[in-house]
Amino acid sequence: MRGKLRDIFTCHSLTAEPAKTAPAGSKSAQGNNVGKENGTCEGISEGEGSDEMVCGVGDGDQLERPGAAQGDALHLQRRVGLFSGVALIVGTMIGSGIFVSPSGLLVRTGSVGMSFLIWIACGVLSLLGALAYAELGTMNTSSGAEYAYFMDAFGPLPAFLFSWVSTLVLKPSQMAIICLSLAKYSVEAFYSIDCDPPPIVVKMVAVLAIMIILAINCYSVNLATSVMNLFTAAKLLAIAIVIGAGMYKLFEGNTEYLARPFEGTTYSMGNIATAFYTGLWAYDGWNNLNYVTEEIKNPSKNLPRSIAIAIPLVTICYVLINVSYLAVMSPAEMAESEAVAVTFGNRVLGVTAWLIPVSVTISTFGSAHGTLFAAGRLCFAASREGHLLNILSYVHVRRLTPAPGLIFHSLIAVAMVASGTIDSLIDFFSFTAWIFYGGAMLALIVMRYTRPNFPRPYKVPIIIPVLVLVISLYLIVAPIVDTPQIEYLYATFFILGGLIFYVPFVHYGYTSPWMEKFTVFCQLLFEVAPTQTLIG
Repeated sequence: MRGKLRDIFTCHSLTAEPAKTAPAGSKSAQGNNVGKENGTCEGISEGEGSDEMVCGVGDGDQLERPGAAQGDALHLQRRVGLFSGVALIVGTMIGSGIFVSPSGLLVRTGSVGMSFLIWIACGVLSLLGALAYAELGTMNTSSGAEYAYFMDAFGPLPAFLFSWVSTLVLKPSQMAIICLSLAKYSVEAFYSIDCDPPPIVVKMVAVLAIMIILAINCYSVNLATSVMNLFTAAKLLAIAIVIGAGMYKLFEGNTEYLARPFEGTTYSMGNIATAFYTGLWAYDGWNNLNYVTEEIKNPSKNLPRSIAIAIPLVTICYVLINVSYLAVMSPAEMAESEAVAVTFGNRVLGVTAWLIPVSVTISTFGSAHGTLFAAGRLCFAASREGHLLNILSYVHVRRLTPAPGLIFHSLIAVAMVASGTIDSLIDFFSFTAWIFYGGAMLALIVMRYTRPNFPRPYKVPIIIPVLVLVISLYLIVAPIVDTPQIEYLYATFFILGGLIFYVPFVHYGYTSPWMEKFTVFCQLLFEVAPTQTLIG
């Protein structure tokens, strides 16, 4: 069987032997960062097809990891430029949130003024968090974002727990929420205003969307980035239409709903925290570019630049689109509406109101597309270190896409679509995600002291990660204290439940006898191979 695999992959100079995982703390396990302290390049790639030292330099950037060097037989190529980086962030952030969240945020804050403050604060918080991530991403350009940073700062256990929760819950639930929203808006165009579409139809459309997005991402990285660029441009055009129509109504004098902005404000600590959850869901995706740093051209420059352009742009769009809603609808109507954008379109755009469901479908499709693009890279990074199944770190031998990781995430998202609802998934997602966002801020602070001489092409003031860490702690603790829910307990137990798998399968390295056969079968089925062999 292995000889057959060697014949299949001969043109790529690869062996079929599954990657062996280096012990935690070994030189090969730390290949991302070898030689960075003194600015040298000591990464060594071993195995058939690689008989010389490979220096981690590519596209003019001195931070490219050895595993993605141009001389490797098989690797993820750097094909994401500045425009694509901005499109990935904007395209992922602007999805269903701005069309679903305004009503929930108004209900939890009680007033227009407080809801606007929350929208702006969420944008500022996302920008500060992303700037901190830019420093982390230029220190370690491995794919995987928080996973790579936890490995550097805290070691394998916290990194494993992050990959465990993100792979099985966070990323798939995020995609499931977006695709359910996509399906809801697209299907509603075929039903009357007073008739809700059957749930089974909505779920079938959501599953179809997941399958289409999976096919695009598996086929080609270039196709995936082109689709992202196109859909981002389309959704920005749609938002510009909504904002333009809203501004026209304001100039006509429709300002009554903005006259007393803070009337009825709720100041409960728990309500404000859950309002932040709702708003931050609309902003989520600000860290997605960090998941694909191995594929960014010149990441030390393009990563922070993409962040600096994308997040302020999204914040401006969100604030203006909410102003536009309030130029047409009362806060009570917004709070009661499950499709705020559709209601807006029916009242303002007349016979062209169909543009809104189409625009929302485009927006949510692009967001789901960017979510899967990033999620597949998390699987790839964690599996390469031996923290998930080996097969999830393999890459298609011709298309150079992490196909197994993409397929795995999509299957879990389909299961969540079949069994979950939007509201329950959002609360669970937000609570769990901010545990790890806070952990990333702590990792940055820790490495300022444990690795003071590490190359930092981009460096943020230390007050930024400290502030984001404090806010993340508030977002985690406040809802538990004020309005405890069983979902928060489930999230905590699920995180800790990862220890049951970590101890035997990662710490002690137990492998099932049938796992190698399963890996070989998947290699033949999907035509994938490992990007490198880690040796102990």
